Amino acid sequence: MYGVFEVASSTPLSQRVLRKDNRCLQMFAIVVTGGKQYKVSEGDIIFVEKLGIEEGETYTFEKVLAIGDDNGFVVGTPTVDATVTASVVKNGKGKKIHVIKYKPKKDSKKHIGHRQPYTKLQILSISK
Repeated sequence: MYGVFEVASSTPLSQRVLRKDNRCLQMFAIVVTGGKQYKVSEGDIIFVEKLGIEEGETYTFEKVLAIGDDNGFVVGTPTVDATVTASVVKNGKGKKIHVIKYKPKKDSKKHIGHRQPYTKLQILSISK
């Protein structure tokens, strides 16, 4: 996508650094929460599965799979020694999903609605 990658040999096997050809990228990280992976940068706003934290509090992601900036890309096995700090903007529910169950010839209909809870986070900092 960005060009040819080359592997820097001065890093230990647990953390591999990939360098790009003359590319300057904003610092980003790949974090895991709720069984999903998110690519985040400072200032991003993301919607994740409900965390059970009040609005205005901060949350620290401990599971950081990879981190990248203009110096290179570090991939952990399985994680990198880095943290991502975010503040909780809002706790809420998503749009309603309507589920209708119908059995023909039995005069049976069932209507169920579901709203998935979420937490809206704003990424404050990424630290190595």
